[in-house]
Amino acid sequence: MGLTAAVGKRAVKYFAGTGEALAFLGETAVSAVALVFMPHRFRFADCALAFERAAAGGLPITIGIGFLLGLILAFQSAAALQMFGAEVYVADLLAIGLFRELGPLITAIVLAGRSGSAFAAEIGTMKVDEELDALRTMGLEPVRFLVVPRIVAATLAMPVLTIFCELAGLVGGALVLRMTGVPPAVYWQHVTDMSSMFAILFGLGKGALFGLLVALVGCGAGMRTKSTADGVGVAATGAVVGSLVVIALADGILAVVCYCWDL
Repeated sequence: MGLTAAVGKRAVKYFAGTGEALAFLGETAVSAVALVFMPHRFRFADCALAFERAAAGGLPITIGIGFLLGLILAFQSAAALQMFGAEVYVADLLAIGLFRELGPLITAIVLAGRSGSAFAAEIGTMKVDEELDALRTMGLEPVRFLVVPRIVAATLAMPVLTIFCELAGLVGGALVLRMTGVPPAVYWQHVTDMSSMFAILFGLGKGALFGLLVALVGCGAGMRTKSTADGVGVAATGAVVGSLVVIALADGILAVVCYCWDL
């Protein structure tokens, strides 16, 4: 009976959490649609501040990780292709990999670690301090007031960060191939030939989707923060873990869709 009771309690807790998440998602969707018809109620100042923190604050680490990613991929690939005298095709590999897959994915992971946890901690602290209840008392919807501006900011910041991550990765690859004897002009010519407009736009669109998911998970974790000593910490941890899970699921679904449609 102890095991049965434990399994039952976990199941009830899981379904209760799922219900809260669906309710938050529905409330966010309703608030977003309402703001489309009443844009004057949107808090542009809060959105600009969240965008600055997510984009400008995350730019140095994004560029650094992108540069190291391109450097490592170029080193590993050049070591294998050099045996066949085909190290110049590392440029093709980097262009395809960074624009379609690695650029948005790595940037989304950085955003989840920085902004996703920050969203959860900020809103969670406000809930613990009963500031959300104060907003409701004054007739202000916390989702419209706090969540929607952060979601818009993260969705807009991700493509910007993705572009810088991809460019930094290409620069790292160019340095490696320059050391292997490939002229920079040849390298950038290969990158240009393999960088189709569809691949670039697809990567930026994927980045925007990842930013939307990270913000949703982070804000949702903050809204569900428990009023306990470790509530904010649990919310921040859950935001990062949940963001990584939904990013992996979304990336896998997009990969299957691209394979089925031959994109």
